[in-house]
Amino acid sequence: MSDGKLIVFSAPSGSGKTTIVQHLLKHKELNLEFSTSATSRAPRGEEKDGQHYYFLSLEDFKKKIKNDEFLEWEEVYRDNFYGTLKSEVERIWAEGKNVIFDIDVVGGLDIKNIYPEKTLAVFVKPPSIEELKIRLKKRKTETDDKISMRVAKASIELATAPQFDFIIENHHLGTALKEAYDLVASYVGVKNENKDE
Repeated sequence: MSDGKLIVFSAPSGSGKTTIVQHLLKHKELNLEFSTSATSRAPRGEEKDGQHYYFLSLEDFKKKIKNDEFLEWEEVYRDNFYGTLKSEVERIWAEGKNVIFDIDVVGGLDIKNIYPEKTLAVFVKPPSIEELKIRLKKRKTETDDKISMRVAKASIELATAPQFDFIIENHHLGTALKEAYDLVASYVGVKNENKDE
């Protein structure tokens, strides 16, 4: 049941990790399935439970922590928890697939530490903190205060990059996508047929 591999993409918010993970999921030959995280925060915009996140109440989230139901979890901001349910990874492995994560830096390193032999941990690095700020503002999903919080957190997260197996510098999205594909294809044992993205 647990023969699958784990592929972790971590980065500061706005670095492009979600775009990279969505791109990789389109390649059926990689046999990937996305690990949906659980969170205690409320859905934003069009987000759907079970698709974007498993939305749990703060009380339910804390109960699951107590019951050791998480592979990893973190209180990212006050009373704002995110985590990976063990049952989610087991479900994907039971389907014979590899698990891909779009996850924060702490969670990514936690998974790498729990399954060092089964995990490919990739850090996606933005061109600069300034560029990160521009990307976050362009999203128009958060207040200036929230963006400032994310930028401050990004500086700390960037310091963890050397702890990952690989670092992809996302200066140019096309290049980053190709680099990510080549890394994952090699890791899961897919012959790379010189794929042009």
